[in-house]
Amino acid sequence: MVEDFDGSSVNLHMRSRYIPFASIAAAVLALAGPVHAHHSFAMFDKNRLVTVQGKVSKVEWTNPHVYIFVDVPDAKGGKTQYALECNSPNVLMRTGWKPTMLKAGDAVTVGLYPLRNGQPGGLLDTVTLPDGRKIKG
Repeated sequence: MVEDFDGSSVNLHMRSRYIPFASIAAAVLALAGPVHAHHSFAMFDKNRLVTVQGKVSKVEWTNPHVYIFVDVPDAKGGKTQYALECNSPNVLMRTGWKPTMLKAGDAVTVGLYPLRNGQPGGLLDTVTLPDGRKIKG
C-alpha cells in the first residue's frame, strides 16, 4: 500500500493488474474500427462478368478505393459513363499498378462485375491497357 496524492491508500498491485487488460482492450477496439467501417460488396453481381470498351474520362487515385470512370459509347451515338470501383491504392501498387498507368483519353477494355441496381458501373475485375497489357483490378 502507498499513499495517493489525496492521502488515501492505494494498492499498486491491483492497479498494475488492470493496465495490461486496458491496453489489450484499447488495441482490440482500435483495430475493430477499420474492419467495421469497410462496406460490403453485395451491391455487385459477382456471378456476372461484363466486358465494356470505352475511353477513360477520369481516374481518382484515393483511399479507400481507386475509381476509374470510363465513357462507353451507347446505341444512340452518345456515351454512358461507367464508374468502376477498384481496390485500394496500396493493394493496386503491390500488384503492379502505378498512379500514372491510366489517364483521361486512354482507350480500354474493362471486365467488371456490374451493379445489381442496373446503374452503369461496377467492381473492376480486369482492364486491358492501351498497350495491350491486361491487369487485375
